Amino acid sequence: MQRTLYGTAVTLRPATDEDIPLLAEIRATPEVFARWRGGTDLVGEVAEALADPGTVTLAVEYRGRVVGAIQWHAENEPDYRHAGIDVFLAPEVHGHGLGTDAVRTLARHLVTEHGFHRLVIDPAADNAAAIACYRKVGFRPVGVMRRYERASDGSWHDGLLMDLLADELTEDPPLT
Repeated sequence: MQRTLYGTAVTLRPATDEDIPLLAEIRATPEVFARWRGGTDLVGEVAEALADPGTVTLAVEYRGRVVGAIQWHAENEPDYRHAGIDVFLAPEVHGHGLGTDAVRTLARHLVTEHGFHRLVIDPAADNAAAIACYRKVGFRPVGVMRRYERASDGSWHDGLLMDLLADELTEDPPLT
C-alpha cells in the first residue's frame, strides 16, 4: 500500500475515486490535454489509471487542494529493474516549482523506500518546461525517441528519454 509523501510544498497521497472528476477536469484543460492527450472519456481514463495494478497514482495536493497527479510504475525484471514516473498539474500552478517538488519527493521515495537505482521519465522533446523541471531533480537526457507519441492531430512527435541514477538525485532547495 502506498503511503502519503510530504514534499517541501506538496503532499502526495494515494488518489481515490473521489479525485477522479477533478483529475479528469485538470486533464481536460488545453495545456494538460496537449501533453496528456486522451480520448473523449477522460473520467473513464482516470478511473482506469487508478485501477491499474501496475501503476501507482498519487494525488498532488498544494495548500489542501488537489492540483494534479503523479504516477509511477516499476520494471521488476532483475536485470533491468527501474521505475518510471509521469506527472500532470493544473495550469494555474505551472511555473511555481510544484512539479519539481512532486517529482523530487516521489523520486526520493522510490530510491530510499523501494531501492530503485534508476528512474526514467519521458517528456515530449519540445516540452522545455517539463525538461527543465526534471533537470532540477537530477534527471539527464538519454536520447530522443523519434516519432514516439501521436498528437491529437494524428501527427507523430518526438519524446525525450531522461533518467536519473540514485546518487544523482538533488536535494530540496532551501525555503525562502
